[in-house]
Amino acid sequence: MALAHAGVSLVINGRDRAVLEATAEEIWRATGVTVTPVAADIGTPEGQAAVVAACPDPDILVNNNGGPPHRGFRELDRRSILDGITMNMVTPIELTQKVIDHMVEQRFGRILNITSLSVKMPVAGLDLSSGARAGLTAFLAGVARSVADRNVTINNLLPGYFDTDRLRSGLRASAKGSGASEDALAAQRAAQVPAKRFGTAAEFGQVCAFLCSTHAGYITGQSILMDGGLYPSTF
Repeated sequence: MALAHAGVSLVINGRDRAVLEATAEEIWRATGVTVTPVAADIGTPEGQAAVVAACPDPDILVNNNGGPPHRGFRELDRRSILDGITMNMVTPIELTQKVIDHMVEQRFGRILNITSLSVKMPVAGLDLSSGARAGLTAFLAGVARSVADRNVTINNLLPGYFDTDRLRSGLRASAKGSGASEDALAAQRAAQVPAKRFGTAAEFGQVCAFLCSTHAGYITGQSILMDGGLYPSTF
């Protein structure tokens, strides 16, 4: 929505066609920009081909694939580990490979990977997601420097606790296991954040849109935290 308000025509992807088409309609009605929905699993070669066919020469790529569910590391077998790496490391690398040459040629491109606070700070149950996203960050660090002189930037946006369906589903699961209420657990978690609240999707979108804009051309290879101060770092 933030990109659309900035005048960006969009191709959006998801696996639920009904939800995707409703989202496209909502964005179009709010902003008037062209929104093309592509229902596909972006983690598969076929899904990637469908998205690239809808927009073969994008100016902007935002990688935000779903991640593996909360799970203790002892519960992970080889298949689930490889699936998690495919979702959160291999897929964004493959999409970057597919679009970056056009960006380099036209001397403008913005690639933004939505990773996680857990890349910098461990979060219980997100070991697989953290490892895959950290691998993506390391892989693209050198790539970012190799195309910076062509006005192509690659950055990572690391959300902390944002009030989303994913956060709420985790709270519900914790509530079932602990006997505490979902609201009580939400209040407890929000209290851990120096800002004393969860982030909102709207403010996250605005930072994303800025990093994808022409104004952010001198920012590349960076992992930018949006966590309300939760990660206790001096630098």
